[in-house]
Amino acid sequence: MTLQIHLQIVGCLLVMLGLSHAFMNRYFGWSNELAGVSLLTRQIFYVHAFFIALGVVLGGAVSLAYHDALLSPAPLNRAILLSMAFFWFCRLLAQLFAYDGATWRGNRFRTRMHVAFLMLWCYVTSIYGFAFIKVCGT
Repeated sequence: MTLQIHLQIVGCLLVMLGLSHAFMNRYFGWSNELAGVSLLTRQIFYVHAFFIALGVVLGGAVSLAYHDALLSPAPLNRAILLSMAFFWFCRLLAQLFAYDGATWRGNRFRTRMHVAFLMLWCYVTSIYGFAFIKVCGT
């Protein structure tokens, strides 16, 4: 597969991930979890969750719609690709080190999701990284 196709796949995956945030409140029971915190903290949490989802959708949409343009050698493309690779690399590190293993160990579904997201972050980081290297080399 070509790098263009991989950028489209990454874009599609990120758009789906961003849109899935609409269902996370129900799945994770955030309303109940956040009932004991102040109104301001609850609102900040929901606003941040919305903007994270929006950022993921928009980043994915750029990769999906402009995969060819991203791979043309230009300073802006290098900046975008390097930024995306760095962002998703940081997310990969968070998956490895920010979540306590007690939240997923012993639970088959959560363990599978932990591994699936590790693989997703590795894939997304790699594709943006390879795209950056390609753009720098042309």
